[in-house]
Amino acid sequence: MTALAINKKARFDYDLIEEFEGGLVLSGAEVKSIKKGNASMQGAFLHIKNSELWLKNMHIGKYAPAGKQDDYDPEQDRKILVHKQQLKKMIGKHNAEGLTIVPIRVYTKGALVKIAFALARGKKKHEKRDAIKKRDVQRDIKEEMKKTRFSN
Repeated sequence: MTALAINKKARFDYDLIEEFEGGLVLSGAEVKSIKKGNASMQGAFLHIKNSELWLKNMHIGKYAPAGKQDDYDPEQDRKILVHKQQLKKMIGKHNAEGLTIVPIRVYTKGALVKIAFALARGKKKHEKRDAIKKRDVQRDIKEEMKKTRFSN
């Protein structure tokens, strides 16, 4: 499983409650572009429309060797393929608990391009500050441990 694109802000901005996996519907040129590393998940999100799951605002750049693609929109909506039971479960939690569906990463599984996404609850500003503080303390502790280990 090679990660092709990662949403770095997902774990910082959201508490991930439950993770899912789905297939990403792409054209051949889009698959090649993603595998080349020409994809960004910044600002991407998933939404449910007509009992289908859609990925919005994921940027997949043009694949130049594919020829002219004048009508290509790099941030077009892309369909996510999931099992019907998983979709019903997500719809229920999304509506009842007010959860958001957040993309985490795009990766390959065999020859297929898959997307990992999660049901998530947005963090408040003070929770984000606490996470930063905790990360800084952990980094300082590791630094001190290295100093004491090398000074002996």
